[in-house]
Amino acid sequence: MRGYRSIIAVAVILALIPLVVTSNLWLNIAFTALLACLLGQGWNILGGYAGQFSFGHAVFFGTGAYVTAIVMTTTGINPWAAFVLGIGGGALVGAAIGFLVFRYGLRGSYFALVTLAFAEVFRVLANTMAITGGGSGLVVASNLRPEIFQQTSRLGAYAVAAVLVVGVLFITRALENSRTGAYFVAIRENEDAARALGVDPFGFKLRAIVLSAAITAMGGALYVQVFPYIDAPLMYGPRYSVEALLVPIIGGMGTVFGPLLGAVVLHLLAEAATMVTGDIAGLNLVLYGLVLVLMVRFLPRGLIGLFDPRVPKARLPLPRIAGRRRREAGDA
Repeated sequence: MRGYRSIIAVAVILALIPLVVTSNLWLNIAFTALLACLLGQGWNILGGYAGQFSFGHAVFFGTGAYVTAIVMTTTGINPWAAFVLGIGGGALVGAAIGFLVFRYGLRGSYFALVTLAFAEVFRVLANTMAITGGGSGLVVASNLRPEIFQQTSRLGAYAVAAVLVVGVLFITRALENSRTGAYFVAIRENEDAARALGVDPFGFKLRAIVLSAAITAMGGALYVQVFPYIDAPLMYGPRYSVEALLVPIIGGMGTVFGPLLGAVVLHLLAEAATMVTGDIAGLNLVLYGLVLVLMVRFLPRGLIGLFDPRVPKARLPLPRIAGRRRREAGDA
């Protein structure tokens, strides 16, 4: 239980926050930060532990949201069941993408760009298909009763998000202490050496992307229960892909609490920028890009890396590839 005491402490802090914060504005900020933590923790499983950087995690977030919304609008199924189906839909998409990509050995910048392409393909499909509402999006009929999961207040939404985040923290800690987690790290550090030692990179990377997709889709399925309108540019657009990538880089990749810390810091910065400059379209992406550059340049291990030197550095694949090509050109 020693490794889980810190998670229990975080759970207690999250439970005490509503006793101190009663404003719907700040509860909404807390909810969006916890939602970002779910995205970041999903990305962290694949990128932080297994070393497979994705630039298109919105494909899983959007799929979780759309599967949940479509099931609820077409069948009238209980939102609890729709929530589970949304997570399953995201996991299936993760399995399909992982099988196609990892079977052919794509990694590094190639894997990152392929995931970005999949997110764009899903955005185009969702924007044109009738079942997704096309360009008009989908509106989920509200039946706002907490017992069927749809939330009537920001306090209820915050409570559900906090429970999910704590659950994911336990899952991540269990993974970190397991043999599977050790194999993920081995693949991240040196895939060829891991293969030589008998680790199956394809099988374990496939497990990593399925678990990552399921956690990220959980965030999308939760989004629908709180904000009952979705459309393709929002769900599959760059915002959530960038946020999923940025949160663990700020907090510390390959750590249990890095995404939570990164989500809190990022959303406090975003709210501060909004208060100063107003709600300017695209401001959040500009801020995210600036923070990403500064973190990779000055704090490559994230905020947690300031206290723990064992945290891996954030090494984006594209600059590495570009640097290697320059060296190859010089040798030629």
